[in-house]
Amino acid sequence: MASRKDPYKGFRFLVEIEGIVQAGFAEVTIPDSAQDPVEYREGSDLPTVRKIPGLIKYGNVVLKWGTTDSLELYEWRYQVESGLVASARKNMAVIVLDEEGQMAARWEFREAWPTKYDAPDLKASGNEIAIETLEIAHEGMRRVS
Repeated sequence: MASRKDPYKGFRFLVEIEGIVQAGFAEVTIPDSAQDPVEYREGSDLPTVRKIPGLIKYGNVVLKWGTTDSLELYEWRYQVESGLVASARKNMAVIVLDEEGQMAARWEFREAWPTKYDAPDLKASGNEIAIETLEIAHEGMRRVS
């Protein structure tokens, strides 16, 4: 009899960003990977098209966290705004933890850099946490476990 494997829960996770220490995130969006087919036909082929793989496209990683006195992620974005994209590129990973707090699944992203920063919306009569958002482009994604 095969042993039962329950799926991992989506609320226990870590984010590693090379050189940046940030305690926690409220939400992380792991992007998709897509590849559009390219239609191709030679004159001697049957009257149907061949479909060959086109370029691979990756969506952006999106991080959301409660505003604190930490400026590291904002400064990373500011580095890109200042034209220092080459030195701002970092490797990063998103890690899902199992019930014991051990790594269960890991997605790695290479050559990542922040493309968009969104400051929190503030409302004097509200009762919500101030949330900052950072959107991160990258040049490759791989699930390693």
